[in-house]
Amino acid sequence: MPSLKEFRNRIASVKSTQKITKAMQMVAAAKLKRAQSQAEAARPYAGRMARVIANLAAAVKGDDAPALLRGTGADQVHLVVVMTSERGLCGGFNTQIVRAARDRINELLAAGKTVKILAVGKKGRDQLRRLHGDKIIQFVDLSAFRNIGADASNQVREAILDLYARGEFDVATLFFSRFQSVIAQVPTALQLIPAKAPEGVSPPDLKGAIYEYEPNEAEILETLLPQYLNGQILQALLENQAGFYGAQMSAMDNATRNAGDLIRKLTLRYNRQRQANITKELIEIISGAEAL
Repeated sequence: MPSLKEFRNRIASVKSTQKITKAMQMVAAAKLKRAQSQAEAARPYAGRMARVIANLAAAVKGDDAPALLRGTGADQVHLVVVMTSERGLCGGFNTQIVRAARDRINELLAAGKTVKILAVGKKGRDQLRRLHGDKIIQFVDLSAFRNIGADASNQVREAILDLYARGEFDVATLFFSRFQSVIAQVPTALQLIPAKAPEGVSPPDLKGAIYEYEPNEAEILETLLPQYLNGQILQALLENQAGFYGAQMSAMDNATRNAGDLIRKLTLRYNRQRQANITKELIEIISGAEAL
C-alpha cells in the first residue's frame, strides 16, 4: 500500500497535468475558431474552381488536353500524398488519415502497382515509416511555416509537380481529413493528377448556351490547372488544420475530465489510508493504556 506521502505526490502530479491539459484545451479552442473560419471560407472558391475545371475539361479530349489533365496514360506508379499534422496530443486524428492511406497502399500493392509516398507532416511520416519506410521518397516539413497558408501549399504543389515532371508517378492521390465538426473529422482521398473534379461536382448548367473561349480551352486549362491543384492542396491544409484543433480540443477535454476522475479516486484512497492509520494509532494507544 502506498504511503500518505506517495498519495500526496501523485495527487499533486495529476493536478499539474490537469492544469496543462486544460490550458491546451483553451488554446486549441481559441485557434479552432480561426482555423474553422478559414476552412469554411475556402470551400466556395474550391467548389467554383472545380466546376469551371469540369466544364472546360469536358471540351478537351485526347492529346489536346494539358499534361495535368490527361496524365501519362498509364496507371502503374501511384504517388500517395499523406497530409497529417506536425504535432500529436489530438486523439486518433493522424491515425485515421494514415489508416486510410495505408488501406489504399495495400490495395495498390495487392494489384501489382508501384507505390511511392510523399509525406506532408511529421506524424504521418513517423507512422508510415514502420511498414512503408522504403516507399517514402520525399517529406514536406510544415513546422517551417509559421502559418499554414499559400506558402505551405505552394511548397507541396511544387514538390508534386517536380516529381511529375521527372516521370516519377502516373497517378497522385491526396489523403487528408475533412473538417465537419469538433468531434467529427472525415479522412478523405482526393485524386490530384490526372486532375478531375471531386465527386458530386458537375459542370454548370449553361441552359443551352454555347461559350467560345479565347484562347481555347486547352490553353486556359494550362494556366488554370496548376492554380486548381494549388487550391485543392490549400483547401486540404486548411481542413486538416481545423480538424487537428478540433481533435486536440476534444482530446484535451477528455484528458482533463479523466484527470479529475483520477484525482477524486486518489483523494478517496488517500483519505481511507489516512483514516486507517489514525485508527491503527488509536488502537495502539488504547492497547498500551490497558496494558498498564
